[in-house]
Amino acid sequence: MGGGNAEKAKMIQTLLFVAGLNTLTQTLFGTRLPAVIGGSYTFVPTTLSIVLAHRYDDILDPAEKFEKIMRGIQGALIVASTLQIVLGFSGLWRNVASFLSPLSAVPLVALSGFGLYEFGFPLLAKCVEIGLPEVIILVIFAQYVPHLMNGEKHIFDRFAVLFSVIIVWIYAHILTVSGAYKNTSTNAQISCRTDRAGIIGAAPWISVPYPFQWGAPTFRAGESFAMMAASFVALVESTGAFIAVSRYASATHMPPSILSRGVGWQGVGILISGIFGTGNGSSVSVENAGLLALTRVGSRRVVQISAGFMIFFSVLGKFGAVFASIPAPIVAALYCLFFAYVGAGGLSFLQFCNLNSFRTKFILGFSIFMGLSIPQYFNEYTAINGYGPVHTKARWFNDMINVPFSSEPFVAGMLALFLDVTLHKKDSTTRKDRGALWWQKFKSFKTDNRSEEFYSLPFNLNKFFPSV
Repeated sequence: MGGGNAEKAKMIQTLLFVAGLNTLTQTLFGTRLPAVIGGSYTFVPTTLSIVLAHRYDDILDPAEKFEKIMRGIQGALIVASTLQIVLGFSGLWRNVASFLSPLSAVPLVALSGFGLYEFGFPLLAKCVEIGLPEVIILVIFAQYVPHLMNGEKHIFDRFAVLFSVIIVWIYAHILTVSGAYKNTSTNAQISCRTDRAGIIGAAPWISVPYPFQWGAPTFRAGESFAMMAASFVALVESTGAFIAVSRYASATHMPPSILSRGVGWQGVGILISGIFGTGNGSSVSVENAGLLALTRVGSRRVVQISAGFMIFFSVLGKFGAVFASIPAPIVAALYCLFFAYVGAGGLSFLQFCNLNSFRTKFILGFSIFMGLSIPQYFNEYTAINGYGPVHTKARWFNDMINVPFSSEPFVAGMLALFLDVTLHKKDSTTRKDRGALWWQKFKSFKTDNRSEEFYSLPFNLNKFFPSV
């Protein structure tokens, strides 16, 4: 898509800056949960379709090509943001979420974590000599050391990620400067070296991202529709991530009106991403949900302070570039634990369901199996042929079909919700089997006094924007 290290560094700065802004708005005015809002993998296929559009083929200057592609992505994101803004603030998603039960939430939340398995060990194994030590050290610090110390101070489990990353990062840098990767393949050098990207040298010391920094956005109807489809998939995935965050933050179950409010502000986050030109849409960070479980720190204030640090380091470009130079296998090793925790959080809702019921077994088994099987077919087909099973001359139409069916939590969650609602009998036994009785008191914001503690808006805004 053109561009060099300078553009890459600027783009990373913008991603970090916008993630900080979106996290602050979500924790202040959205769900109020300690959820980080960052870039989403869901938007990547649609973004790549814009990058590969033939109208950019004749542009020879790499910098000009990069800027024009970024303008096209910006326009698609700005239009796509309206979907979540409308569904969220109008209350339409509240109506959909009111049909959720613990039974239908299990496949959605579980595959929000387990469905990202391809970003775990397969990515770690690209440089196993640094990825594997990271997993081992992280597990030792997070699980074994606290039990051996038997202390009341939770130092090693709270800071296990920080300690393990620093140790393995230094180890990886020693391997790099000692020449361990001089005669290795290009792929090994890209995955293993700590100085591979050239981002640190290209990044400015101080640079403040600003709206429309790549130029005025351009709009194409087809690309906008495709990005809206990706936005809807991200909306479903974020619903599962929000539920996982509320679980690990020790909050009560989210009332549907609060979830809908969070979705609306997530749409605003996508709008901000389009305005600033991050090159990617925003959604709830699944990694953050797993980090809450690992550290057992579900504090809104901590996440807000972290958002401030994200903004600070994005302005100081050199510092942000240093963090961006962490080898991908180290990050993948963290994912192995984070995504596992999120998946386990989804499975924890089984305690509210009757597992002796054949209706429960069918919905769980069928939705989880199809949630893994259908995306596997779509992703494998794409990897072999270079395009998805739906392949027409209209690339935007292909993305509208291929992207949703390539998402494990989307397929499993929507299928489980459909089966749970359509196979629903209005008798107390079925309601008990699906766990609906446990969530009944959280259907409304006012039916549980604890909702005020976790989800009420700051600055007394609930008087002007009351939750239902």
